[in-house]
Amino acid sequence: MSDPLRFLIVDDEPLAVERLQLLLARMEGVALAGTALEGAAALRLIEALAPDAVLLDIAMPGMDGIDVARAMSRMERPPLVIFITAFDTFAVAAFELEAVDYLMKPVSAERLAKAVERARHRLADKESGPLPPPATPHLEEFWVSEPRGLVRLAASDVDRISAERDYMRLHVGSRSWLINHTIARLEEELDPQRFVRLHRSAIVRRDFVTGFRRDETGRWYAQLADGEEQKVGRLYVQNARALAGRS
Repeated sequence: MSDPLRFLIVDDEPLAVERLQLLLARMEGVALAGTALEGAAALRLIEALAPDAVLLDIAMPGMDGIDVARAMSRMERPPLVIFITAFDTFAVAAFELEAVDYLMKPVSAERLAKAVERARHRLADKESGPLPPPATPHLEEFWVSEPRGLVRLAASDVDRISAERDYMRLHVGSRSWLINHTIARLEEELDPQRFVRLHRSAIVRRDFVTGFRRDETGRWYAQLADGEEQKVGRLYVQNARALAGRS
């Protein structure tokens, strides 16, 4: 008999944790590795317990489920992820992170059983298949929403990125797409040899910058390949100087 699939449950609502525990307890071939009520504790338990998969709530205070999943993806042997949420606005982010499944609350026993089977098959494929190539330390692609589904964008094709409230807009030529990221996270994950932050709300591909100009007030502007200009924030003038070879 094969070993049971070991799950960690992560949700900031104790009643939700209890409900998932009860649903798992009724399934064969499944074991509970542990539970956590917030993201940082979940990461510590994952390192200590090495579960096969995580039932992960997304909307949690502090480190949310997307943050936890991104942190897990950098582990040597990350567990599989099944997202569980009361909202449907995170589907693209979940897709980007290669989640096994994406379940809406309240989770039914039948729907959870399907997700568990998907996790079981995914784990079997990982164990039987060839080792994957080493992961790049930088974000190489985005999955963006289109009216008929999702489209893959290579990071190298993105000209610039601008912040719009709680979202980021990716600009590629004359088109643009909104994604659910923060600019701080993008600055950390994008290749610094390819992208540079020039403003608190703007990241630009380095080879998309064609020059700089300074106005009468001393404010710097980056001139872009599409004829537009990007204001350089005072905190990011050094980045502009380095790009121009003047650091």
